[in-house]
Amino acid sequence: MEESKKLAKKTLDRGFWLAFCASALWGISGTVLQVVAKNLNIPAMWFIATRTTFAGVILLAVGLIVLPKSEFFAVFKNWKDLLILISFAIFGLLANMFTFFHAIKTGNSSTATILQYLSPLFIMIGAIVFTKKKTSRIDVISFVLALIGVTLMITRGDIGHLSIPLISVIWGIGSGITAALYVTIPQTLIAKYHGILITGWGMLIAGIISNFFSPIWVNPPKMDTASVLGIGTVILLGTVSAFLLMVMSTKYTTAAIISITDAVQPFTTLVLSIIFLQYAVNIPEVIGAIVVVLAIYVLNRYDAD
Repeated sequence: MEESKKLAKKTLDRGFWLAFCASALWGISGTVLQVVAKNLNIPAMWFIATRTTFAGVILLAVGLIVLPKSEFFAVFKNWKDLLILISFAIFGLLANMFTFFHAIKTGNSSTATILQYLSPLFIMIGAIVFTKKKTSRIDVISFVLALIGVTLMITRGDIGHLSIPLISVIWGIGSGITAALYVTIPQTLIAKYHGILITGWGMLIAGIISNFFSPIWVNPPKMDTASVLGIGTVILLGTVSAFLLMVMSTKYTTAAIISITDAVQPFTTLVLSIIFLQYAVNIPEVIGAIVVVLAIYVLNRYDAD
């Protein structure tokens, strides 16, 4: 009996650390993305087309190796599922990457990541508006905490002035809304098909659509070592590796434990921005970030039903 408990704890610990590493990689990616968006002068659509195309190909290659061949094209055999997949690619993946990129370009990666981190709050609001879900005490507490935290972050404690441009706040809220769509749209698909394939196909479809607007082979930006390393880091670490680790973590641990590790992403971005990007942070802003993370943790942990 004792051995089985030890084994169960070891399994949960493995899942926790896999999810922890995935969130940390997303946090690292957010910091690197600021360098790509602001310092390297790489066009948004060209970057998104590159990121989605290469990430999609890599994820599908992994799926082709580790999953049964019969599953590879299964989602294309059902027109309803295919339409959901295309919606996921456009309104989830593509829209989220576009809004997040511009939130960082017009502001900074730390604030953009926190605003995107509000996605569970937008999911909750959507459920109340569209499915007539009853508002619970947890919903209200989470909403108020998140509002206080975001206000502290975007004003740095000076309520009368924004610390970042209004357009950055709008893009950041957009990234939170599209992140909510990124989570909710493919739920029925992930219940039927493997997550690697759904994300891989979604990325590739988003890449194909992006290439209509900005083909990656037409007038590509001048690339130096920093550009290659930056783009490669976002694709390989912040997209492919992070997703694969998160998918692996779901086999070993619970959604509640995974939700705890979500907080690693914004704090990783904040700390790295301070260290490497000389981002000057003040006490109200740190308090605001902590309050937002607390609000989303409360919502994820106690309102899962």
